Amino acid sequence: MPAKRFVFVIKDLYGGGAERSLLYTADALRRRGNPVRVILLRDFVEHEIPEGLDIQNLAIHNRLTRAFNNMLIEKWQAKRIAKELEAFAPDVVLSCSADKITRHIRHPGLYFWIKSDISAKFTDPEKRAKAFAKAKHFYDGRRVIAVSQGVKDNLLEVVGLEPASIQAIYNPYERAPFLELARKPLDVPGGDYLLHVGSFEPRKRHDRLLRAYRESGVTTPLVLLGKGESAPRIRAMIEELELQGRVILGGYQTNPYPFIAGAKALILTSDAEGLPRVLIESLMLETPVVSVDCPSGPREILTGSLADFLVPLEDEAALANAINRMDAHPVRVEEAHYRLFLKETVLPQFEAL
Repeated sequence: MPAKRFVFVIKDLYGGGAERSLLYTADALRRRGNPVRVILLRDFVEHEIPEGLDIQNLAIHNRLTRAFNNMLIEKWQAKRIAKELEAFAPDVVLSCSADKITRHIRHPGLYFWIKSDISAKFTDPEKRAKAFAKAKHFYDGRRVIAVSQGVKDNLLEVVGLEPASIQAIYNPYERAPFLELARKPLDVPGGDYLLHVGSFEPRKRHDRLLRAYRESGVTTPLVLLGKGESAPRIRAMIEELELQGRVILGGYQTNPYPFIAGAKALILTSDAEGLPRVLIESLMLETPVVSVDCPSGPREILTGSLADFLVPLEDEAALANAINRMDAHPVRVEEAHYRLFLKETVLPQFEAL
């Protein structure tokens, strides 16, 4: 297959999973011989940039444009991006978390890369209706890539999206870099511990995690890695549940992989995800996982012997039981658990766009 030219457009490289997966996908395509450029709308970078990856900051999302945020500003920003696209002449343009601006661009190879489940983000009917209307306004008649089959199904069946085309393509992974990162020396807790990695925000449901952990009766410590708005509430809940000394706040780690590799098991308790990369990364480091069956992604990841540790979203007793069972008899992770997500499987799907 001949090389294709790719451009990825994203607002910034804040320390989240979507940003990390974009960098990896872009660099992996580059290493396969495809010319690749990543366009940032503002200079905010928390991730390590792969050596040799072309990153261009347009600096068009700033204090001034935020102050006068309107359709005219969006269209001006879109013109700046379109000018760069004309110069680079990409075959494929992937917009991620910049769709409010890129929706004004008309490029034959433009795809909107949706990495979260819009249908599960809102419980308030009015906010939910507005979110669905916004999604339809942005994506109806456009080309869409969903990060999982669950996200794709919900966009079509729940949100009611009517795209020009839609397909599910997983984020691609390569095991070797994660193994290398996991070997880097860090102050990782000694002995056995369970682990949760995720932003301290309501959607991650640390309250559910902490209650189920206490109910499980396990004595293995629980380490929480992350940062965010819910940090004060999480600290308060640790005290309320009398979990001091058993729950360890490990802060935000730019390299969480030594923690993941050293964990007895990783736990995910979110209300909603797109395709939770932390589960896949954990499996590639041979750390088994326990997860709630949130929309979407976990059901597509926890297969084979791990399927017994996928529990109903609102069943905290089942979650506690799964934590207890995993703590007592951790599952041995094999390549079959993560083969679908390896780059050899996924990258040809991007190159076929």
